[in-house]
This record gives sequence, C-alpha cells and structure tokens, in this order.
Amino acid sequence: MHYCSTRGGVTGVSFTDSLLMGLAPDGGLLVPEQIPDLREELPDLQSLGFVELAKRVMDHFVTDIPQADLHRLIEQAYATFDHADVVGVQQLGQLNVIELFHGPTLAFKDVALQLLGQLFNYVLAQRGEQLNILGATSGDTGSAAIAGVRGQDNVNIFILYPQGRVSTLQELQMTTVPDRNVHCVSVQGSFDDCQTLMKTAFSDLQFKAQHQLGAVNSVNWARVMAQIVYYGYASLRYAGAAGAMDFVVPTGNFGNVFAAYLAKRMGFPIGQLHVATNDNDILARFFNSGEYARGDVHFTLAPAMDIQIASNFERYLYYHFDEDPQRLSAFMQEFSDKGSAELDAPPNDGVFTGTAINGEATLAAIASAYQQYDYVLDPHTAVGYAAYQQANLSETGVPTGLVATAHPAKFPDAVASALSVPVDHERIIHPRLEALRALPERKQTIPATLEAVKGLFGNLR
Repeated sequence: MHYCSTRGGVTGVSFTDSLLMGLAPDGGLLVPEQIPDLREELPDLQSLGFVELAKRVMDHFVTDIPQADLHRLIEQAYATFDHADVVGVQQLGQLNVIELFHGPTLAFKDVALQLLGQLFNYVLAQRGEQLNILGATSGDTGSAAIAGVRGQDNVNIFILYPQGRVSTLQELQMTTVPDRNVHCVSVQGSFDDCQTLMKTAFSDLQFKAQHQLGAVNSVNWARVMAQIVYYGYASLRYAGAAGAMDFVVPTGNFGNVFAAYLAKRMGFPIGQLHVATNDNDILARFFNSGEYARGDVHFTLAPAMDIQIASNFERYLYYHFDEDPQRLSAFMQEFSDKGSAELDAPPNDGVFTGTAINGEATLAAIASAYQQYDYVLDPHTAVGYAAYQQANLSETGVPTGLVATAHPAKFPDAVASALSVPVDHERIIHPRLEALRALPERKQTIPATLEAVKGLFGNLR
C-alpha cells in the first residue's frame, strides 16, 4: 500500500514515510492510493475481538513493517486500556453507545494515539532518527498524544492549546506530565489559531526539515487508520438483520467520522453517518447547504468541538470530487482566500446528515440520559445524543451507534450543572483525574504568532 496527497503533488509514499511526514509537502493530506475492499473477508472478521480485528484491518494499510512486528505493536498499544476488549458498548433503549474512553487519558483519541506512539518509537529506532512532534489540541488530542510518546528518547512533543479554552482537567492531563520530552504550550488565541499555526509551520518545508517536524493531529494518516477499526468492530456486531448500522458522531475536526466513511467504503455494514456539531456548526451547515463557510468560534460546553476549520474535511472532499486533486485544490484555495467555498448543491450521496446542537440542548441531553437510563454522558457525547433525539433516529428501525468520545469525569462542571449535583458527585469523578490536582504543572504561554511557535524549537536538548 502506498499513499498520495489530496493536492496531487505527492504519490508513492510508503506507510512509514507517511507516518513521519504528517502533512504532505504540497499542503495536502495523505490518503491511501486504493481503499481496500474487505467485503469477502467479513464472515471471517465477524467474531474477532478488537485487537485481532485491528491486526486484520491494518495489515491492508501497513505493508512496509513486518507483520509480526506490526501485530506486536498493536498488542502493546491496546494493553494499556482498562476494558477487556478495548471498546465498551452500553445499551440506552435502542441506541448502542460505543464507549471509546477506556484508554489512559479517558478519551477516544487514545485508540489511535497509543498506537501512534508505538509506531513512532519503532520506526524512529529502525531508522536511527529523531522527531519533534508539533500538535494542536482543542482538548483531548494533546493529553492522548503525550501519553503515547512521553519518556521516549527519540521524540520531543510540543502541544499547542488555546489558553483558557480547555477544561481544567484536560489541561492538567497535559501539564502535570513530568517527562522532559513533553512541552505544553498555552496559546493566547482559539483552537483554530493553534491549528493554523501548526499547519503554517509544517508548510515551511525548510523549517520542517531542519527541525524534523512530525504530526500527531488527525492530519496524520495513521490516526484515521486506527479509528476505522472501531467502526468495523461495532458494525459487525450490531448491524443485525437490518444489514447495516448507522452512526451518530460528535464532530469537530471531522477525523473521527471520516474514519467511519472509510470503513463504509471498505465494505463494513455501515449505513448513514449523522454528523453532530455544537454551535460551531460549519460541518452541519455544509451537509445541509453545500456551503463550507468559516464563522466565529463559539466557546461551548464541548470545547473539543469548538472548531471552525475542520482539518480532516479535505480528505472527504477529495473523495467527493472523485479523487480529483485539481478540483479539491481549487475549492480549498477559495476557502482559504474568502473564508467560504460552495458546491453547486448539498452532497446527495445518502451517507451524511448534519445537525447542530446548542448548549441548552446539550445539558438537556445529559439530564435525559441520566434520568431515563441512569447513564452519564460527557458534553461531547451529549451533543450526539441530542442529535439522535432531535432527528428521531430511534424511529428508523436501523441499529444506531452513538460514538462516546470521553469519560464524563473530564468535564465535571458541565455534567454537574446538567444533573444539578455537586462537582464531586461520585458519578462524575475519576480517581485517575482527581490525583492530578495535587501535582505540579509545567507549561509556557505564547502569543498566537508563527514567530513564537518557531521559537519553541530554539533550545532543544
């Protein structure tokens, strides 16, 4: 398997090169040159546990790491999870809640980033190279990425996050890590500022090469690859007689739901994908109107979704434009120049729908799930639950999975407000998180300028 850029300037990239490359040199995102077709394999995959399914799926995408080594890395990555089969499932009436928060940092990002850390360590050791990871986080990516590479001798990691715009516990999960290869950087701006600064640094090819920059954000193909697995895993188990399973996915950067789209194209029994956004509704507006238009960033109860530029959306557009890099590049250039770009009509492929959920509805969804099912949702998953209710998806007769992206204990203030309980209520605390409050922090604060970001690399050991 080889990889190419959505912008057309890079082709024939191996998996390990794509891993270290992150963003393509032409500014595009890497995608596989062919999407594997697994339909004939589905009967054999049906009964596999998560780890064994991960091996079978990733064998198609990773062809330049010996299979025995790849399988060992997969096993090591998922040995860190609390759940016996990595992913948990809870039934709320007719809804299957797919719990992806049983990893070290209690967020869905662990599913990909624990593996990414293993892959980085292996490939860099094989090549005798160093890597400086530059990432931007709206909440959970940072801590999950740090957990994946902390303490590694051949990796430094720099995580940019918007000052005052992640939850207290999300920040503590990053800033209390004592390993010297970890650098937490509070940026005086929004997440979109952080993400733009990261991408701009990567687009300076001389600077990228000089400092051996690598990416852990969802621009890195390996993250999407890992996320495909849990959609395949859930759909094989719960599609049932309907023949397909729909998913509701709380969405900010579009990487999570894009993995579901690829899983569907690979042949897994997946039907519609319901994109649930908060007040930052750029994606919901696109799927309803065909217009991709940047708006002001709204800071909400679901901070990981407070995004107006979805970095992974370009991969979907590449396939929507029939893998035509010229059309894709023209669309993205128009968006960059004007802040908006538009299709002739809303996408009508029958795959995606979009729903925007406000803060009041988010709190109501947390309360509703607790009152009806004694189940506590975090605010991001609650956005998806509210979209499920608002669209009356329980009446379709199609099995539906709601992707639960984080443990509710990561957002105690919002959850406590919704449930009218104290923030130390036993249902919304987690001992692993509470222990962080007593630890010293390490972080630095910078303005939202490229000069400040580049200055971070001046004093590396």
